[in-house]
Amino acid sequence: MLVRLLYVSRSVDPSDEVATQSILDSARKFNASHGITGILCYGGGIYLQAIEGGRKAVNELYGHILHDKRHQDVVLLHYSEITERRFGGWTMGQVNLTKLNTSIVLKYSERPELDPYSVSGDVSLALLEELMLTASIIGRA
Repeated sequence: MLVRLLYVSRSVDPSDEVATQSILDSARKFNASHGITGILCYGGGIYLQAIEGGRKAVNELYGHILHDKRHQDVVLLHYSEITERRFGGWTMGQVNLTKLNTSIVLKYSERPELDPYSVSGDVSLALLEELMLTASIIGRA
C-alpha cells in the first residue's frame, strides 16, 4: 500500500547550508534503496517535505526524521493512502523556498513568506503540486 506524508520542520541552524545538502544527500541514497520518492523544500530555516512510498517504509523514515538532530518543531501536515505517486520522478527533488515567486506564495498564504505552520496540509500539498507543474523542482536524482 502506498502512502504520502507531508511534514514541516525548522532547521536547528538556519544558516547551515551544509545541513540541507546533507539531508538531500542522505535522503537520495536512502530513498532509492527503499522505494521512497518525494521533494524537499527549504528556505528561511524551514523544511517542507513530501515523501511517498510503502506505508512501512514511509512510517519508519518519518520516525527517523522525528529524531534527526538537524530538525526541530517537526509537525505532520498530511498523511494519506494513495493510489499513485505525485512525486515519483524524484528520489528527493528540491526547491529553494527563498527563490520562489512571491505571487505563487501569495496564492496559498496570507503573506509573501511561506509558512507551512500557518496553513493546512492540503494547502501545502497544493503548493508543491504547483511547483512541480511550473518546473520549480530541481534535482531529479
